[in-house]
Amino acid sequence: MGESERSRVGTVGWFDLTVPDADVVRDFYQAVVGWGATGVDMGGYSDYMMNTPDGQGVAGVCWKRGSNADLPSQWLMYITVADLDASMQACERGGGAVLTGPRGLGSYGRVCVIRDPAGAVCALIQPPNG
Repeated sequence: MGESERSRVGTVGWFDLTVPDADVVRDFYQAVVGWGATGVDMGGYSDYMMNTPDGQGVAGVCWKRGSNADLPSQWLMYITVADLDASMQACERGGGAVLTGPRGLGSYGRVCVIRDPAGAVCALIQPPNG
C-alpha cells in the first residue's frame, strides 16, 4: 500500500503485532509467509518492519516494551482518521474506551489505541497533515 493510500481517511493503513519476544515472531513470519525484516531502532532495542519479497513494508512486529508494554498480543490495525481528538471523544461517547494515547509518531502523525463496545481493539492514526 502506498503512502498516499495509508493516509486516506477511513482506510486501514498498517498492522502491528506486539509480543514479548519479537525475534521469535519475526522469524516465524519470515519462515511461514516469506516476509523479510528491517530493524527499527527503538533506543536500545529494535522492533521490525516486515517486508514483502520486493521490499514493501506491510506490517510491524514489536516488542512489548516502552509505550507498547500494555498493548495486547494481537494483530492491531491502524485506521486513518481526520481528527484524532474528535475520534477519541466519539469513541468514549459511543461506549468505547481509549486505552493508550494520544501520542506522537513523528512523521507518521498521532495515534491512540481504542476498545470498541464489543471489546475489540484497534488503533486510530491521524496523519501529520490531518
